[in-house]
Amino acid sequence: MNWKIIFQLSVFGLIMAFGTISLIPEQFEFVFWLVIFAFCGYVIARASRRRFFLHGFCISLVNSIWLTLVHILFYTSYAAHHPQVIKAVEALPMANHPRLLMVLMAPIYGCIFGLILGLFSFIASKIVKSKIAK
Repeated sequence: MNWKIIFQLSVFGLIMAFGTISLIPEQFEFVFWLVIFAFCGYVIARASRRRFFLHGFCISLVNSIWLTLVHILFYTSYAAHHPQVIKAVEALPMANHPRLLMVLMAPIYGCIFGLILGLFSFIASKIVKSKIAK
């Protein structure tokens, strides 16, 4: 596993964490994530020899940590700019404790998006040649 590349690419998750607080509209967030996932998949395919899927999966797990920490720290601003998310949370158990709910849901979202980024990375590995000799 190339932990250096995992950490470096997870910085995009940190940037998105701050961007989603108030800059990036909720309805366009997926476009940014698609671009990030495509770029990460390409970089993983170029910088790794094997375990492409696992690299992508681990990046999303680290991203979920960044996102959760930033969204918890800036919850008031995040909630003000994401009314649909807050409305959806109101229907869940523990709606009175949204920060705790974020912490509990982070690993689930990390795994779901890890599957997606892992798939992007795996597909990119079939298209792009690695810079590392096999």
